[in-house]
Amino acid sequence: MGNIMIGRFVPGKSVVHQLDPRTKIIGTFVFILLMLWANTWSTYLVAAIFVWFTILLTQQPLKMYIDGLKPIFWLLAFTIVLQIFFTGGTPVLLHFGFIKVTLPGVINALFVMFRFVLIILMSTIMTLTTPPTSIANALESLLKPLKSLKVPVAEMALMLSIALRFVPLLMDETQKIMNAQKSRGMSFSTGGPVKRAKAIVPLLIPLFVGALQRALDLANAMEVRGFKDAEHRTKYRILKYKKQDYQAFASLLLFSIIFFSVLYLI
Repeated sequence: MGNIMIGRFVPGKSVVHQLDPRTKIIGTFVFILLMLWANTWSTYLVAAIFVWFTILLTQQPLKMYIDGLKPIFWLLAFTIVLQIFFTGGTPVLLHFGFIKVTLPGVINALFVMFRFVLIILMSTIMTLTTPPTSIANALESLLKPLKSLKVPVAEMALMLSIALRFVPLLMDETQKIMNAQKSRGMSFSTGGPVKRAKAIVPLLIPLFVGALQRALDLANAMEVRGFKDAEHRTKYRILKYKKQDYQAFASLLLFSIIFFSVLYLI
């Protein structure tokens, strides 16, 4: 669990760190939309090259991102199995009873895996190089037009930033509780499914209690500091697009053009 990178911020001085958080949020959103169109090997290759180049610009070790994918390994495996066994078509590669493994099923499973991995990596890049407070400010700025519809944009942005910050904290807390339980002789990896499920109960109870206590402490701290309305609070850091942000938008536009060219022309 300590390898989960989404929600964590690692300080740095790279080009990606210095970008406006709105630029990174828009870029991540556009990338996710493009991945919904990807349906050929060439489009995934172009997307992978773009993600790899962006990772290099963050000046963070590649191993950090690879380790961040390990916690979702079983989710990826489950998704791949579903795609392989429940996608029809021809030719049939393996036929065992009611189970059929087809070539379209295998290809579709690989596409889903690549799409999932690339989206996770791009999202990790965004959270890894952007403080949660900056993400909240950026979302509030991007969603400002919704204020005319009486949407509580400031409160929504605040809740999202708190949630993003709580994810790594809860993961670290879970790891500490597991280590404490193991030191007392508890085992989470032995026995059958029922025994393993029962072993999780001593883990969940202190985790929920700790999460509630942390939430209460945060609420008290906000109240003591006079927090009442997120709408009319001033900002210490004023968001402003710079030269590198326009260069990033140009790179994103170039990537989109190449992506659609590969998708429809090749």
